Amino acid sequence: MLYNVNGDLVAADDAAVSVSDRGFQYGDAAFETMRAYGGQVFAWAAHFKRLRSTCNALGIDHGLSESKLRGRVHGTLAANDLADAYVRLTVSRGVQPGKLSPSDDTDPTVVVVTESLPRGGVDGTRVWDDPATVRTVDVERVRDAALPATAKTHNYLNGILARIDAGDADEAIMLDARGRVTEGATSNVFFVDDGVLHTPSLDLDVLPGVTRWAVLELADTIGIPIEEGHYTPRDLRHADELFLTNTTWEVRPVATYDHATYDTCKVGARLARAVAEEVEERHY
Repeated sequence: MLYNVNGDLVAADDAAVSVSDRGFQYGDAAFETMRAYGGQVFAWAAHFKRLRSTCNALGIDHGLSESKLRGRVHGTLAANDLADAYVRLTVSRGVQPGKLSPSDDTDPTVVVVTESLPRGGVDGTRVWDDPATVRTVDVERVRDAALPATAKTHNYLNGILARIDAGDADEAIMLDARGRVTEGATSNVFFVDDGVLHTPSLDLDVLPGVTRWAVLELADTIGIPIEEGHYTPRDLRHADELFLTNTTWEVRPVATYDHATYDTCKVGARLARAVAEEVEERHY
């Protein structure tokens, strides 16, 4: 495999960044996890917009245009002869003296990593084997006032600690200080009750997932009623169905949440099909 490190294609075993890089030292970096279908990144514009938002929140000016970043991503896919892949684009503040306060003189580190995934779309293969097992964890979601919820940064300890707390479950559901459901460690949360699709609203400490956005757009298009709001674990446990979304899983149904079990995921399956059809039309 070849990775793109600051514009140069480097063999994966030789790809490296400095131990003085602030992304390594402090988690002072932005990243996007994307998925390529048929050689092109799905919803690139939405991913770039979120990356730009994260970089703005951190005050990182990577100095690269959208077309240059996209060129590095697709160039890395092409160099590895990958049509269907996981893609991670990282932008750190770069190498600076070992002080907590960043310098205004930045030389950002930009890295693109790709890994093969199965074909997506209508004739594709999902990347998960079974519906997810999910648990509520004691680890609270970091408040937006402490770390911007809309920023996708290398500071991922909140999610890591949540996953540790979840034990052998596939995903951890984090609550805020008032006991409201926010999101999973690496996913957004949806549930269906009496035919209405519900998901925590973005006025909570919720990362605005690109797949979350795509699912809501598709739900609106095919006429599924939507409600974004504030919910408790009890709302999820008493729902008719529960599912999770993220870039690699797309739409993943939940089999068990804490002590609750779900026998169906009809709306989730309908939306998973809609996502597959959208991917098929756009990329294959």
